[in-house]
Amino acid sequence: MAVEQDRCTTGPVGVVDRPVLWSHRCGWDELAAPGVDLHDVRGAVDVGRGWTSRWTAVWRYAGDEVVCPVRALDSMPVAGCEPVRRFSWRRGQRHRPGLQFLVSTGRHHGFESLAEALVLLALDFAGDLVDVLAQPLRLRYWTPDGPREHVPDVLAYTRTGRWLIDVRPAARVAAADRVAFAATAEVAVLLGWRYTVVTGWQPHVMSTLDAMSAQRRPLTDRLGLAEALSAAVADGPRPFGELAASTVAPAVARAWLLHLLWHRRLGVQLGAPLGDATLVYTGPR
Repeated sequence: MAVEQDRCTTGPVGVVDRPVLWSHRCGWDELAAPGVDLHDVRGAVDVGRGWTSRWTAVWRYAGDEVVCPVRALDSMPVAGCEPVRRFSWRRGQRHRPGLQFLVSTGRHHGFESLAEALVLLALDFAGDLVDVLAQPLRLRYWTPDGPREHVPDVLAYTRTGRWLIDVRPAARVAAADRVAFAATAEVAVLLGWRYTVVTGWQPHVMSTLDAMSAQRRPLTDRLGLAEALSAAVADGPRPFGELAASTVAPAVARAWLLHLLWHRRLGVQLGAPLGDATLVYTGPR
């Protein structure tokens, strides 16, 4: 069995047989399951001479549509843009649209499905999100059989760059979807953006994020629990339940523990369910 030594100062020192997913240091993309391999379909899109001018993108700004060649798509502004496709509610539809509040932006953001809502939750948790837009643009790309269109699901503006994201459960990725994803990936590479297809999540990640998110909004700390909890793990990890019980108000301390975990002042391993036995570590100093 291959092993590696974990020498991180904010977690345990020991031998592990696979990478540890730390809640206080992970990127949002590390939370997702492996995406879709697109190498075998790159030839299905026409990226011949002049493709960056022939392929176009449409976005909506202040109620009007803006059309540009994909090479100029980087001029798309951070603020003021609207989804190119309106969210619909109708009887019998298979997906459920809605609004998700993000602490990172202080606003509600639309999503077309519950799968997209989970992506917004992961982006909000990652800590470097500046803004996000669902259904941000309509891409018109070319294949040997002629033009096609595709609307990516999410465009995320982060402090380290832009992410263009498609969301599709692995069992529902069809051949035509893979061609559309390959075209979108070509545009992302051209612009220096990052692109991924989210097909699912690493085990236990979303149940833990959902529990933490219940206490992500600002809290008033009249009892000084935040400082007490942080000090209690300064010399080493302690179980979640024991840590809460050691304070003057265990029930309130549980809420504060979730709050500190969400904001990465404390950390846990995300490879197992969150419970009273979960070891809590000090976060980044």
